[in-house]
Amino acid sequence: MSANLIYLASQSPRRRQLLDQLGQAHELLLADADEDAEALELQLHGELPDDYVRRVTANKLAAALARRERRRLPVRPVLCSDTTVALGRDILGKPADAAEALHMLTRLSGHTHRVLTAVSLGWEVGGVLQQAQRVSVSHVRFAAVPPAVLQRYVASGEPMGKAGAYAIQSQIAGWIEHIEGSYSGIMGLPLFETAQLLREAGLEV
Repeated sequence: MSANLIYLASQSPRRRQLLDQLGQAHELLLADADEDAEALELQLHGELPDDYVRRVTANKLAAALARRERRRLPVRPVLCSDTTVALGRDILGKPADAAEALHMLTRLSGHTHRVLTAVSLGWEVGGVLQQAQRVSVSHVRFAAVPPAVLQRYVASGEPMGKAGAYAIQSQIAGWIEHIEGSYSGIMGLPLFETAQLLREAGLEV
């Protein structure tokens, strides 16, 4: 087994692809059926987007580290990430249904929003747990998208399960006018910040 192997506590195929792009070997460390993973993403009243994404990612890491210990798996670094879309102070999470997805996309149309992705890594040095976190912030501007286009996009099912009700690598990208920041961060795992964390943990990236 590779000494460079890490655990990725995420179901996102995009995050797996991005780790592959870095050449980072990984295994999935997914939640058990009795874990309430969605509860980790609940927003606190009045919580700002930056505080939210940091807290949620730290909580995901704590849950994943406990999962690794509970399953008595070999001790290896554990990587977690969370992405949120913010329009001003408002957090646009994963839409509950098609109507909410359309509402979110209508709000984003013709405006600039932020995409915040936090990455947390936990690893051990001499049996002592170390943790570090990085946050990537990008700005994305949508051109004014015709309502009929948004309706077709929602009907495709693509917005479901996505923060802000869209994926940067999907067909809606044809309406994204400008990006400032990290494309991989918008996808869900900022490669620069992730590589920084892995190097901090002594891994070769």
